[in-house]
Parts: sequence; structure tokens; C-alpha cells
Amino acid sequence: MQAFTAERGPETPDELWLLQHPPVYTLGLAGKPEHLLEASEVPVVKIDRGGQITYHGPGQAVIYLLIDLQRRKLMVRQMVKLLEQALIDVLADWGIQAERRDGAPGVYVGEAKVAALGLKISRGCSYHGLALNVDMDLSPFDRINPCGYEGLVCTQLRDLGVFVTVSEAHTRLAARLDELLGSGYFLKAGA
Repeated sequence: MQAFTAERGPETPDELWLLQHPPVYTLGLAGKPEHLLEASEVPVVKIDRGGQITYHGPGQAVIYLLIDLQRRKLMVRQMVKLLEQALIDVLADWGIQAERRDGAPGVYVGEAKVAALGLKISRGCSYHGLALNVDMDLSPFDRINPCGYEGLVCTQLRDLGVFVTVSEAHTRLAARLDELLGSGYFLKAGA
């Protein structure tokens, strides 16, 4: 992501990267090591996105958005709201009422967080993105203060009665992001 962003020019097409990570804790630029409550076999990697600590692992739909915000005339806060709205819309399609919270990026169902966001902006372009908990082992979240919030509970689609694959979640989210970004590019490119 860093190399792609550093090397892109004004005409470089935007990209969505759809993936799953092996088990890993990521500690953002504002991350405080004390939010890792218990060391384990899961590695901790310091990264250059905003935010605190979170967990990524199999069963989580991760989408990295390599977007030229200047070209799309988007401000960072608009981009964050767009990502949250895409998640809220897709969850609504599955019958789940989700919401955003002021000052706490991500998407929540009741008191539990179902999706996390974290972006890095460089040269007017974004990278990193969002992670939706689909059908995963949530126990690693118990060893951290997710996103820096003590006692924050995390949930997933399976526990909310939605039984989809990570691939299905990726497809739905990519389509909704494509609509909200107004590009039509991602679906044409087969992302």
C-alpha cells in the first residue's frame, strides 16, 4: 500500500484490495502499548494508520481503499463517513440495525463493535481501510482494549444471525463502496 501510494500519479486508477489477514494485532500511530492487555502468540505490528490497537484474523473481511481523495474532492472526515455508511447499508441489507458513534470511528450494533476503520492519508491519497467481523475467533479481542476503549465488546455477523462467507461480505461491501464513491470502476475491474 505504501509503495503503491508513493508511486501513483494523477491518473493512477484507485483500487480496492479485498483480503483476510493471518492472526495479527496492529498498533496504529496513536497506539499505546498498554492497550495490549495480555501478550500471546499473536504478533503485534506497528503500522502507519490512525487509531489504536485492533485485531485482524481469518474470518474478517478487510478492504483496503487506495483512493485519490483530491481527485474525488473528498475530505478525510467525508471518507470516514462514507466507509461507515457503506458498512451500515450492507448490514441493513442483512436486517441488522447498525450505527456510527461520534468520536469513535467504526460501526456498532448496540454496544458492540462489528467493524473497525483506520486510514492513512499520504499525498492526498488514502490507504488502509475497514475490517468487518464476519465469522471469526473473537477471543483475541479479549486481550486488548479494542481501538483503545477499555471493555469494548466486539461482535460478528455470525453472532448476529447472518451466515455469509468473507467472500460474500467482500462482494457486498465492494459494490456498496463503488456506488458511494460514484466510480463504477471497481466492479468493472473485477475487484
